[in-house]
Amino acid sequence: MITAKGLYKNFGTGDSQVQALRDVSLSIAENEFVAVMGSSGSGKSTLMNILGCLDTPSAGQYQLAGQVIGQLDDVSLSAMRNQHIGFIFQSFHLLPRLTAAQNVALPLRYTEIEPEQAIARANDLLDQVGLGHRKDHKPHEMSGGQRQRVAIARALVNRPKVIFADEPTGNLDSKTSKEIMQLLCDLHQQGNTIVMVTHEDEIAAYAGRVIRMRDGQIMEDSACSNAHSA
Repeated sequence: MITAKGLYKNFGTGDSQVQALRDVSLSIAENEFVAVMGSSGSGKSTLMNILGCLDTPSAGQYQLAGQVIGQLDDVSLSAMRNQHIGFIFQSFHLLPRLTAAQNVALPLRYTEIEPEQAIARANDLLDQVGLGHRKDHKPHEMSGGQRQRVAIARALVNRPKVIFADEPTGNLDSKTSKEIMQLLCDLHQQGNTIVMVTHEDEIAAYAGRVIRMRDGQIMEDSACSNAHSA
């Protein structure tokens, strides 16, 4: 599903240049659940942005679902993101004036799916994440956990090949965090590939594999022995 070889990412120029990634190589198979860990500045978010096609490496090659990403123009790259990738962010990124169903259906605006079909699919996904009864509510009328469930439904609406979750429980209490992680485990068991950035060992334990980063490099890549999803 994901193959990265010799990735480098530099920010800035000259003496002020910062090397965020240094010779990072990894492969992630279809239906893996991988946690990427590291302290602030370790390169984990930079790696996530490159794997999610939100940024490009300074050097190295990246393939997603058999496509060499560096060979794609902006239009093709946007289509790749829309067709193959679902994103879940720590801060939810929901539009405040739209209902839950409208937020979930939003990525389908850029497809050939009719608006009625888009809302119908959104409602089905809200049912799947336990929020069918809140489909007409706006983000400010929902709790943090409910908003994250809406964000997960939105990530699934294009039936992506891989889901990228960036600190998906970062703004949630421990009880709600467990509920969200159980939902991600359920999605993984249904066949979704999930790559999750987290700084919490307890959250990483839900994954089947943990990649630890420091100073822009992978320091450890190992199976997670106490995975909740096992």
